Amino acid sequence: MIVDKNYCMSSFLMYRTVADDNKCFKEGIKPNLYQDIHAKKGVRTSRELGQALKKCIESTLKKGKTALALSGGIDSAVLAKYMHGRGKAYTFQCIVPGIEVTNEVPRARKYAEACDLEQEVVEVYWSDMEEYTPILMKHKGAPIHSIEVQIYKAALRAKQDGFENIIFGESADLNYGGLSGLMSKDWRLGEFVDRYSYVLPYKVLKEPELILEPISRYEREGYIDAFEFCRGFFFREAMGSYTNACECAGINLVCPYAYTKLDGNLDYDRIRSGENKYLIRELFGKLYSGFEQPTKLPMPRPSNEWYKDWKGPIRQEFWEHCAEGLTGDQKWLLWSLEKFLDVIESR
Repeated sequence: MIVDKNYCMSSFLMYRTVADDNKCFKEGIKPNLYQDIHAKKGVRTSRELGQALKKCIESTLKKGKTALALSGGIDSAVLAKYMHGRGKAYTFQCIVPGIEVTNEVPRARKYAEACDLEQEVVEVYWSDMEEYTPILMKHKGAPIHSIEVQIYKAALRAKQDGFENIIFGESADLNYGGLSGLMSKDWRLGEFVDRYSYVLPYKVLKEPELILEPISRYEREGYIDAFEFCRGFFFREAMGSYTNACECAGINLVCPYAYTKLDGNLDYDRIRSGENKYLIRELFGKLYSGFEQPTKLPMPRPSNEWYKDWKGPIRQEFWEHCAEGLTGDQKWLLWSLEKFLDVIESR
């Protein structure tokens, strides 16, 4: 394991993970990165996808008491149908006192009622971010994505309620063309780096590195294969947040979409005409006749509200005032990185 703090800081800001398995922030602190060891069932149609998802859920239910993380989106709603009347549905709701923020509870409740699942709301506050972040960082050996606190709190609640497994709809977007922005055009390498990077390191770090390899490995004749990038590198980064949170909570994570793969070529024309993750949308339409298909929303987290008055990092690794003009989600990455550097200095 090579200690390369500058590489790791830049990698986290660009990709929300340490891209090189052989590098770490500090001696003795090895990043706990996701390893994809699951066999994947190839599917070509929405019918085949539904069969694969149902089989995974039935197998999980036989292994122990199982809960579902149910959002207001179609990915987890599809999974809810295959759990009909068995288990409990947990829905996140971030709370900012005095301010109305995105609330998926009402839509998720409609899905829960349609599937005869008891719904429980997991409220998430800024105080949870402060309390749970160090725990998750120490287990991960790296800074964390903001969704990990929400996942961790829900996983803790499910375990306390006696559940052994918790199911998430993660990787549906990555495996079936759900990220319309990344699929919207044919990207040259430099364009894709600018489009994908969460925070460009030279804008905030005094000793930045521009790390291209996670993207350049998907270069084909001058263009980036965005779909393969998503279900390759991006998939591993995203799944790492879920596995870290659930491992910390001591509950078994199951992501049925992650055990499937699209056989054949992705239909970019359908996606670019407004029909992203078309197989899942077809499946949702069959399972929820008469239901409106919602537009995609990321997992709710009121970063703009939480970081409204945050002045930015004060550690010497960062430029002064570097947080000015950044979005709340970008400020989270700076806050998380600075918090992690403080945590490892105390070990």
